[in-house]
Amino acid sequence: MSNSSSADQASWHVVHTKPKQEFRALEQLRNQHYTCFLPTLQVEKIRGRKLAMCDEPLFSRYLFIRLNPAAGNWASIRSTRGVSSLLAFGGRYATLEDCWIEALQNTPSAIYQTLFTPGECVSIASGPFAGFEGIYQAPDGDARALILIELMSQPQKLLFSMEVLRKAA
Repeated sequence: MSNSSSADQASWHVVHTKPKQEFRALEQLRNQHYTCFLPTLQVEKIRGRKLAMCDEPLFSRYLFIRLNPAAGNWASIRSTRGVSSLLAFGGRYATLEDCWIEALQNTPSAIYQTLFTPGECVSIASGPFAGFEGIYQAPDGDARALILIELMSQPQKLLFSMEVLRKAA
């Protein structure tokens, strides 16, 4: 079912996806020739003992789809892999004005979220320094970071694997 006819009547709707399946739902809906949009941001994550850049959905469990209300049955959307439902309020499907989607689409894709920022308090989760807290100074390559911790009443800069660092509570 395509929404290419009567594109001027089409409007943007919100698809609620199953947990962690936004990209699967996007791919499956595009395979059915729907126009979809999934805003993402780049974040630093630890993957296989290395720091890596990953795309993550800007809105967890939501993506946008352009549909023509006159197109008929939307049951195929609800039964698409990765899709939980179409967002509805009071029995009516939620719609968004084009200007909101255009604003999201025109946002620079360089939105970037780092795992830790310099000066942030971190805790060490495992190893000989487990339980210690320190101040994140800077990354050191893909897999390590420089942390300022206090040892024997003296501040010390030590290198730690990124996989043992956590945001301090």
